Amino acid sequence: MSPALQSTYNSRWLTDHGPAELEILFRSLIFALASRLIVLDSDGIIRELSGAAARCLGVHLGRTRGQPIANFLAPACHLELSELLQWLGDPGRPEGSEDRQGKLQFQNGVTKVLAYTVRPHVLPNLHLIALLDVDSEEQSEGGDGERWIPSDSLGYGFLTMNPEGCIADWYGGARRLYGYRSENIVGHTLSDLYSSETRPSEVGKLASQLARAFGEGHAVADTWHGHKDKSTFRANVVVASLRDEQNTLHGYAVIVRNLNDRPPLPEVKKSFDFGSEPEAVGVVHGEFDNISEANPAFLGMLGYAREEMLEGSLNWFDLSDPEFAMLDEWSYEQCLRFGACTPIEKHLIRKDGSKILVRITRASVGIRPFRWVAFVQQQEVDSIHEGAGAKGVQTAAHFEEMVGSSAAWNHVLQLIDVVAPTDATVLILGETGTGKELIARALHRLSPRKRFPFVTLNCAAIPTGLLESELFGYERGAFTGALSQKIGRFEMAHGGTLFLDEIGDIPLDLQPKLLRALQEKSFERLGGTKTIPINVRLVAATNRNLSQMMSEKLFRSDLYYRLQVFPISTPPLRDRPEDIPALARHFTRQYSARMGRHVEKIPDETMKALVAWQWPGNIRELENFIERSVILSPAATLRAPLSEISGQAQTMGGSSTLEQVERAHILKILRESNGVITTAATRLGLHRTTLNAMMRKLGITRRDI
Repeated sequence: MSPALQSTYNSRWLTDHGPAELEILFRSLIFALASRLIVLDSDGIIRELSGAAARCLGVHLGRTRGQPIANFLAPACHLELSELLQWLGDPGRPEGSEDRQGKLQFQNGVTKVLAYTVRPHVLPNLHLIALLDVDSEEQSEGGDGERWIPSDSLGYGFLTMNPEGCIADWYGGARRLYGYRSENIVGHTLSDLYSSETRPSEVGKLASQLARAFGEGHAVADTWHGHKDKSTFRANVVVASLRDEQNTLHGYAVIVRNLNDRPPLPEVKKSFDFGSEPEAVGVVHGEFDNISEANPAFLGMLGYAREEMLEGSLNWFDLSDPEFAMLDEWSYEQCLRFGACTPIEKHLIRKDGSKILVRITRASVGIRPFRWVAFVQQQEVDSIHEGAGAKGVQTAAHFEEMVGSSAAWNHVLQLIDVVAPTDATVLILGETGTGKELIARALHRLSPRKRFPFVTLNCAAIPTGLLESELFGYERGAFTGALSQKIGRFEMAHGGTLFLDEIGDIPLDLQPKLLRALQEKSFERLGGTKTIPINVRLVAATNRNLSQMMSEKLFRSDLYYRLQVFPISTPPLRDRPEDIPALARHFTRQYSARMGRHVEKIPDETMKALVAWQWPGNIRELENFIERSVILSPAATLRAPLSEISGQAQTMGGSSTLEQVERAHILKILRESNGVITTAATRLGLHRTTLNAMMRKLGITRRDI
C-alpha cells in the first residue's frame, strides 16, 4: 500500500474506531477517581462511573454499567431526567457549548438528593456528569445562593492523532478545554497546544511520550497547555497507541485532563522490590474494580472463602475504607504513569466489618481495559504470649507500631495526639535509634493530610551537591546531565507531609532557600523561573544539638526557630527500661513470623539481661539483637547470645578508659552496619569524615570489623 493510501486508511480507521477506543481509555481513567463522575449516553444508559460515585449511590460498578440511570432514581425525578435527556439529544449542541445543572433524587435503599453538573458531548453521544451532596461541605456557594461543582472535575479533552503525531480528530471535550474548533486544530501537533512559556523547554516531551506509547502501549506526562484566550493550565496527558488485530499501528488516542487546583503527582521509580519483606503476602488480580483472583493469604486476611471470590462477591472498592479514597486515586495515577505505585498504608474492611491496616503495592498489567495486580501485607502485629504473667504489647489502636507504656513514652504519645491534627511544624529530637521516623509517620497518619503522600528524605544520605535538587527538583537543561525535568520532594509531598530526617546535616548555604520555601510556601526548581506554590506540612528530625550548632554558626538561627514550633524529644531506651520487655516480645513476634519460626517464650534470665543492658544504640540496637536471637533459636524458646551484651558490659566497666569505651562502641556500630562507614556515621551522629578520623586515632581497621 502506498504511503498516501496508508495515510487515508489510517484516517478512516481512526474516525471509525477512535470514539470507541477513547471511551475504553476514559473508563480506565475515571473508575478509581475520588470525584463522583458518571458517563451517560443520550439514551440515559450508564456507560461508566467512578468508584466514589458508586459508593455514594450504594451500588457496584460492574452491576451498574449498562443500566438505565432511571433505575436508581426516585419516581419524582423521572420528569427531570426526561428533560435532561431531551436537552442532551438536542442536535443543536453537537459539541456541548454549555453545562446544565440541577438536582436528582437517587434511591437505593436510602434516599439521597444530589446536585449535578452535566457536560454534554465530551465524546459523540457521551456526556460527563459530576455529583455532589446538596448539603455537603465540599460544595461552593456563590453570591446568588446557587451551588455548583468545581469545573476541574469536568475538564477532560479527547482527540486522536495519526501515527506521525498530527491531530486527526477533535471532539467536544477538547473544544471546551482549549477553545479551538476542529477546523482550526486538525493537522497540528499536540505540542502546538503547549503553553508558549514552556514550549521551548518541552519541545522533545511529545516525541518521547509517543515513543513510549508506541513501545509500552501508553504513556502519561504533565505539561503546561494554553487556551485560545492565552490562559494556561496544568495538563495531564494520557497517550495510548491504537492497533488493529494484526497489531498495525493506526494512531494514538489522547485524553487531556485539566489539573489546575489539583496536587502534582509525585515522581517514583519505575521498578519496585515487591519481595523485600519475607512476610506472608496477599496477591490479588483484578480488572477495574472486580477481583478475578486472590491467593489464600489475602482471603485469610479478610475472612473470605475462595468460593465467595469465584461467585463474584469480592469488589475492590467494597473492601477499601472510603476515608482513603484520595490516597487510592493517587496510587492509581502512579500506576498509569509508571506501571506501579509506591507502597501505601490504608485500611481494608474484613467480612465481619472490622478494619485491618495493610501496606499495598499495586501494578498495572494493561490499560485498555485496566487490569492490575496488588501485593498486600498486613501491618498490625498482635502480642505474643509467653506464659503466665506475660504482658502483651500495650499500644493504643492508632499507634500500631509504637510499643511501650512507660510514663516517658506516654508523654511522647500525648504530644503526638495534641499536635497531629494541626499543620504546625514539628521538630523531633533524640538519639539515633529512638524511633523518630515512627513518630513522624504517626503524626501524618493522625493528621487531616493522611490521604495524601508521606514523603521522606534523609539529609545525611544525600551528597551535598545533590541535596538542593532532591528537595526542589530541576528543569531540563538546568545543568550538564539534566536531560529531563525532575520533581523534588517538596512537590511530591504537596497536600501531605514532608519528613526531613537528619536536618542538622543540611549545608549552611542551602538553609536560606529551605527557610524561604517554608515561609513563603513556594519555591522555584533549579534552572526554573516559575514560582511553584506548595501546601506541605514539615516534620524534621535530628540527633544533633541544633542549639550548639547555632552558637557555632553551623546552623542558621532563623531556620532553627522556624523549625522549633513544636519540639518533641524522644527518650533513649535507657530512660524507659520498663518498655524493654514489651519491645522484646514485639520484635520476637515480628521476626518469628518473617522467618517462619515459632519462638513463643523468652526466658526470665534473658529478659533480665535485656533490661539490665544500657542499649547505647537504643531501639534499633535492641531490634537487631532480637533478630539475631531469633535466627539462633530453632525451638520455641528464644536463645539470645547474652555473652555479646555481657561481654560488652565488662569491656565498658569502671576500669575502662574513655578511649577503650569509644573504640568498643564504634566497633559494635560498624559491625551492626556491615562495615558501611556512612551508615555507621549516621547512627553515631557523626560526619563520615569525623568517623574516619576517629577510626584512625583508635587504630580501627577493616580487619577489626
